[in-house]
Amino acid sequence: MKKTYTLLIEGKHRDRLLDASKHDIRKYVKRERAKPLPEGVDFWDFDCKVGASEAAAAPVHFAEIMGAVDALVKDGADQFYVEITSKSGHRSARPIDATVSENAQEVL
Repeated sequence: MKKTYTLLIEGKHRDRLLDASKHDIRKYVKRERAKPLPEGVDFWDFDCKVGASEAAAAPVHFAEIMGAVDALVKDGADQFYVEITSKSGHRSARPIDATVSENAQEVL
């Protein structure tokens, strides 16, 4: 999804347009996550960019999209650009922390 949301539309309140754009983003993510996973894939991951325009968009972690949008709107932006691309994700084992393994050995 690559989309520029405008927050200045005659006859519509800016806050309602912001809420509608956030709803649209969440709806897209929900639709992408509902697609069947390819074989050997654990989950759907997302590459995200947010900015005042397409040229100014910066990579953002998926969990920080709404915060980045709120920051742009708080700074007075009249529009914002969101790009979300789904990709396959593979879970990896967490590295074992040395202090945790030492504590586990003491308990034994």
